[in-house]
Amino acid sequence: MLSGLIIGVGIIFYVFNQPHRNIQAIASDYQMKASTLVEEYFTDAILANEKYLQDEGESKIIAVTGTVASITKDLDQQQVVLLKDKNEKAGVSCTFTSETNINTKNLKIGETVTIKGVIRSGAGYDEDLELYEDVILEKCDIVNN
Repeated sequence: MLSGLIIGVGIIFYVFNQPHRNIQAIASDYQMKASTLVEEYFTDAILANEKYLQDEGESKIIAVTGTVASITKDLDQQQVVLLKDKNEKAGVSCTFTSETNINTKNLKIGETVTIKGVIRSGAGYDEDLELYEDVILEKCDIVNN
């Protein structure tokens, strides 16, 4: 029993002390328009998740290009940039990190930009609320063209 406890503590220690992926230093697995990513989720969310999520549940790194529809802050004071054209039902909501927040200061509504991050959740339609849900990217930063 004591050996099982020691092994369990060792595994937990290992998992929590693994280095975090540096999303910005790694090449994107996919590059596409924001509207293309949203459409893939509306067409087949299961297939899109199989494509963009790894077996361990970590997302592939995706660079999306789109029009800045809004710039807000979340509860953690992280910048959130929504890429969405006026005629689209849903867009891509890109949450930056405390380290990359500063890179959004020169963004303007209506500007076309490429942002890289990892998917936290895909687009969909909530029938109860009758609302479209955006694709959510996290750990984002602007890609320098």
